[in-house]
Amino acid sequence: MEKQSLQSLLQISHPVIMAPMFLVSNTKMVIEGMKSGIAACIPALNYRTLEELRASIIELKQAKVSGGSFGYNLIVNKSNVKYKEQLRVLCEEGVDFIITSLGSPEETIAEAHKVGIKVFCDVTDLSFAKKVESLGADAIIAVNNQAGGHRGNIDPETLIKLLNEQTSLPVISAGGVGSKADLDKMLSYGAVGVSVGSPFIASNEASVSQEYKQACVDYGAKDIIMTERISGTPCTVINTPYVQKVGTKQTWLETLLNKNKSLKKWVKMIRFYIGMKATEKAATQVTYKTVWVAGPSIEDTTAILPVQQIVQKLVG
Repeated sequence: MEKQSLQSLLQISHPVIMAPMFLVSNTKMVIEGMKSGIAACIPALNYRTLEELRASIIELKQAKVSGGSFGYNLIVNKSNVKYKEQLRVLCEEGVDFIITSLGSPEETIAEAHKVGIKVFCDVTDLSFAKKVESLGADAIIAVNNQAGGHRGNIDPETLIKLLNEQTSLPVISAGGVGSKADLDKMLSYGAVGVSVGSPFIASNEASVSQEYKQACVDYGAKDIIMTERISGTPCTVINTPYVQKVGTKQTWLETLLNKNKSLKKWVKMIRFYIGMKATEKAATQVTYKTVWVAGPSIEDTTAILPVQQIVQKLVG
């Protein structure tokens, strides 16, 4: 069965979503993405207050152009205590789409659909894809083992084909796209579009330090490693001298606490909070204690460029 294209789902010119990136994404990037004919997404957690979140939605609605669209990413598990209020603001103001991560999207799908907002759900395997399909998701974001940040465990080709064969939902591939050749490859596997994050870190418009952007130029795919030290969940980072020094495994105390069932949930929440704060510091302040999150698709990043030029490299 022919699945709806990403262009048709979001009324965009090219099958690309600029992925939501914690502390990197901002309205300037999204506006430039929309002008380039793609969709772009911001984590709701990039805004400290609901008023700031609301103001960003209003700014993007006013800047929206034909051929582009915008959305927000919601963390839908208990670690995000702001989730319900963020969802309410998104539904009140109206956005084109919501991407859900790390939890059940049931409430988000129900509330968003009431006001005509599409919901795409991050999945890393078939069982969760089937669950979100049963809840009424509009598409699935197939997070593969090439993604930056919290990635999946399955290679792009296997994951896309599996989800296409076993679900009726359009599959948007996330991870491993840094060039037009990569984009074409994902489409050839059966994806209706791609979600691209790391190449946009090194954009003029990104809200991070010049040093972080330059690191994405200077380092490549071979320099991306997994660490458990940021949020307790394995996360991909650039293998800087500092990362090499502190190591990538949890401390003995974190491991011990994680094994205690009654404490595990609280440890995860605390690690998530500490990890977010550490990532925030690394993104905006350069110290010798710097951990930069990125994926292997920085391999094709050869200069810090405007968003529109990065899009052109991807779509040809």
